[in-house]
Amino acid sequence: MKKILIIEDETALRDELAVLLRNSGYEASAVTDFSDVCGQMKDSGADLILLDINLPGTNGEMLLQEFRRECDTPVIMLTSRSSEIDEVLSMSYGADDYVTKPYNPTILCLRISAVLKRYAKPSQAQMYHDARVSAVKGSITRGDNEKILTKNEMIIFQLLFDHIGEIVTRDDLMTVLWDNDEFINDNALSVNISRLRGKLSELGFDDAIETRKKQGYVLR
Repeated sequence: MKKILIIEDETALRDELAVLLRNSGYEASAVTDFSDVCGQMKDSGADLILLDINLPGTNGEMLLQEFRRECDTPVIMLTSRSSEIDEVLSMSYGADDYVTKPYNPTILCLRISAVLKRYAKPSQAQMYHDARVSAVKGSITRGDNEKILTKNEMIIFQLLFDHIGEIVTRDDLMTVLWDNDEFINDNALSVNISRLRGKLSELGFDDAIETRKKQGYVLR
């Protein structure tokens, strides 16, 4: 069972998150003493950390920067702020994802699952035909040819790969990629799909992603 550490100073929200995570099959624990948050993050043994940006007497982004000097445990930032600057800063400090409040519980769980899959152990790497898929590195390798995927490309590929041979709708993909209407952009999804297709083609997998009009996409 994956362990998730919650760092959130609002008691009601912290308790709500703990219940959601436990009901979703995770082991959840929470920080309640904010005097040495970074130390607790390092000692928690968590598989993933949910970190609020606004904390008593400190700043989540600064905590993340300090934590990243020693640890690579995946971190998803939680914030009530929706500024692109906040997202850019969080990602530049080493956040693996960024979720704004109020969050959609289903979408939050999907994004937690996506981040954990990207951090799967190398021994758990999967094979797409005769190519090795590394969620840790975000790459697909066929022979000596390696293609590095962006975060969004990896999320798209992983969802298609998890449902290989089945139709995955555009709504399914956008739900996993973005968690609010501000970032749901049909054109942006098309661009990511096109780039992913190009990288798969460069690996020799021409027409790997089939478009089903008015339905979605199928990975073959």
